Amino acid sequence: MTIQTLRQICRTLPAVSEDVKWGSDLCFCVHKKMFVVVILDPPHQVAFKCTPESFGELVERPGIIPAPYMARNMWVQEQALGETLDRRELEALVKTSYELVVAKLPKSRRPGPAVTRKRRAKTSKVTTKKRS
Repeated sequence: MTIQTLRQICRTLPAVSEDVKWGSDLCFCVHKKMFVVVILDPPHQVAFKCTPESFGELVERPGIIPAPYMARNMWVQEQALGETLDRRELEALVKTSYELVVAKLPKSRRPGPAVTRKRRAKTSKVTTKKRS
């Protein structure tokens, strides 16, 4: 597993941006809310949000710890990228992290079909007003 592979996984999700913060942390965000952080300095550590159930299971595994400063928010950290989690498992956990963060966003800021419907409704109202 490489940082480039992790970037590809994260960038396939809707409305994702990336930014380097705090000097050497590559942060993946959806509407400015982080869902994955990877430390660019070796060994590349990766942290992400998870459910309370998976938090308990993950921290019992060697190589995964509660994420410093973020464990109270159900974040875990793999101490070396690709050492404990294989690509398929990490991809599923990244998607879950993304979904947990999106669920906390206001409905108007959530990426996906709900935003599209809202835009269409606004467009229909404008079109209707012009016809009158």
